[in-house]
Amino acid sequence: MTMLDPAALPQEQAPLRAERLARLSTLISRCDPWFRVLGLAWLTPLWRMLAGENPKGQLKDLWRLAIVPLLAILAFLALWAWAAPKVQTSLGAIPGPVQVWEQVGVLHADALAEGAKEAEFYARQAEKNAALLAEGKADEVKDRTYTGKPTYYAQIFTSIQTVFFGFLLATLVAVPLGIVSGMSATANAAINPLVQIFKPVSPLAWLPIVTMVVSAVYVGDGGMSKSFVISAVTVTLCSLWPTLINTALGVASIDKDLVNVGRVLKLTTWTKITRLVLPSALPLIFTGLRLSLGVGWMVLIAAEMLAQNPGLGKFVWDEFQNGSEQSLARIMVAVLTIGIIGFLLDRVMFALQQAFTFSGKR
Repeated sequence: MTMLDPAALPQEQAPLRAERLARLSTLISRCDPWFRVLGLAWLTPLWRMLAGENPKGQLKDLWRLAIVPLLAILAFLALWAWAAPKVQTSLGAIPGPVQVWEQVGVLHADALAEGAKEAEFYARQAEKNAALLAEGKADEVKDRTYTGKPTYYAQIFTSIQTVFFGFLLATLVAVPLGIVSGMSATANAAINPLVQIFKPVSPLAWLPIVTMVVSAVYVGDGGMSKSFVISAVTVTLCSLWPTLINTALGVASIDKDLVNVGRVLKLTTWTKITRLVLPSALPLIFTGLRLSLGVGWMVLIAAEMLAQNPGLGKFVWDEFQNGSEQSLARIMVAVLTIGIIGFLLDRVMFALQQAFTFSGKR
């Protein structure tokens, strides 16, 4: 048996270690674009630093990407905690971060309690219906829907559902109009004045018109309440313009060589749109979609307040009308929730943009 030289082990393992580090570096490089999409770009220098790859340089990137933003957030929280008690309102002092966080716990507890009530309601209903069936009284069996107070989580879900419905309607209108406007100078001359007139209109101006039209036209048989439709249509009217403008710009900016190729090959209009126009214009179309979704999310809160559609906007309005000691803190919880969800919606659209477009220009 040949004896192993302990001193030789590190030298034999060095190539294996270098190979592992190379594979890890490749993995980090592949993950880096998705870290950036998710807003987690600081994970890349952290991984590289832990892997021993240029620790000083990675520490500099980690400072810029993670530590500086964290310090800024902490400074904001400290300034908020210091300044809040100094501002007195009719409901008392402005709540600080601690009071707002306490209301997060209260809202979560309320949601759990409401969920327990709902489960108890359906359990009692099922027990009652089973007893009626056992007694042969099937005609008296009734299935009622729980109509308790909507929880904070349910209101968040309603707002997200509303904004996506309105955003979908806006996309279905804006993208075709943008393609037509970008491909035809005549169509652009006809559409552009309407865009310039209606783009600056506030949702508060659209809402009374939308309310009257929806109340007159929509009968409510589609499973959606009128308040939901009013909020969604208002979002549509206010959010379709960025997508329309960017789509038209993207289509009009297509490389002329591609247009000439389409003419030489005598492509049909549909083939030209699907094979040449859309792939080339997708980066700008997605830029418009991201802007439209952001505008729609901002508009939604005002629309829900006035349309009284259950959601974050109505939650803020109800708390304002309530005027209790906890109202301001709860409104601030809603404000932070709106901001965080807005950020996540933008990240979702950016991820879709990265997945479906091949241009480095964003």
